[in-house]
Amino acid sequence: MKTFELIAPCHFGLEAVLKKEIVDLGYDISKVEDGRVTFIGDAEAVCRANIFLRSAERILLKAGSFHAESFEELFQGTKALEWERYIPKDGKFWVAKAASVKSRLFSPSDIQSVMKKAMVERLRQQYHTEWFSEEGDSYPVRVFLYKDEVTVALDTTGESLHKRGYRKLTAKAPIAENLAAALIMLTPWRQDRILVDPFCGSGTIPIEAALMAANAAPGMRRHFLAEGWTHLIAESEWNDCREEAEDVVLRDVKTDIQGYDIDPQMTKIARENARLAGVEHLIHFQTRDVGALSHSGKYGFLITNPPYGERLMDKAQLEGLYRMLGERYRALDSWSLYLITSYEHAQQDIGRKADKNRKIYNGMMKTYFYQFQGPKPPKRG
Repeated sequence: MKTFELIAPCHFGLEAVLKKEIVDLGYDISKVEDGRVTFIGDAEAVCRANIFLRSAERILLKAGSFHAESFEELFQGTKALEWERYIPKDGKFWVAKAASVKSRLFSPSDIQSVMKKAMVERLRQQYHTEWFSEEGDSYPVRVFLYKDEVTVALDTTGESLHKRGYRKLTAKAPIAENLAAALIMLTPWRQDRILVDPFCGSGTIPIEAALMAANAAPGMRRHFLAEGWTHLIAESEWNDCREEAEDVVLRDVKTDIQGYDIDPQMTKIARENARLAGVEHLIHFQTRDVGALSHSGKYGFLITNPPYGERLMDKAQLEGLYRMLGERYRALDSWSLYLITSYEHAQQDIGRKADKNRKIYNGMMKTYFYQFQGPKPPKRG
């Protein structure tokens, strides 16, 4: 059985969530770094990781690593990698992204250009040709430089894993699907507990919760770039993994998941996205202001991504919004509140210091995931 080193990037601050997911899938972790987790797996692992992982951004197949302080060293190091093992003669290949931290080589465009030339040189020698048609399947390469150590990998995913395929319509500042899923996984919420998102926008948090409740793999309704790499991963591997995903779906699960938004158009969009995700029957969406937030149940969860003031509203309006959220939260009996925001006065305006908070980078924006924990429900006898 041929194994690979696979790299799964994620949002900074969510490495532990992704590590647990990978271990739960049955794979051994080889390294955890800022913003990515490396693990060992075979061809089937590429398929299963793409289809089942909720918090990853993509799955990269590591081609190799080496030290480079000059462009000559970068060229020779890239050329020494066994590109013919991965890229067929008609493959379309390019360096899609280069990132450099604390390294002598830092210009992404120069790194990309030098590496492409080195790949061409290697493949010319291996395939005994001077020209490549590049009309076949795509093999985009991603490279990270950290303290002059170069890690080179092929992207098996294509469009980022946060694009599950259900969100055709969005709010103005939507939360990424993989980030929403990771936040839910950071809470003790389970399918038999109440979940309400009072600022649901296009419905991402309730939809991700419903997919978890139904044990529905996030990638089961989309395709991946490496499906064309049949010399590395047989078509049957993808088919088997999709069958596995279908087999484990809980089709008769009961939930109390709700999403509110003040904008009736957003409520309509959220319902349509839930329908496309196949979970509309598991979520109740309604047009409702946060001031009308209430629920008769106990031990529920508010998990939400309220406005930050960065794009959607004036910071002056935020104080009233967060105060109202705090007021309505206090009126709920024995509930927990989890929210992600970059608004620095969130705890002050909510009226309570969070029991925990976790720094998470949402793109380039530093945010905090505030966790106000309610009491645990009594154990069922």
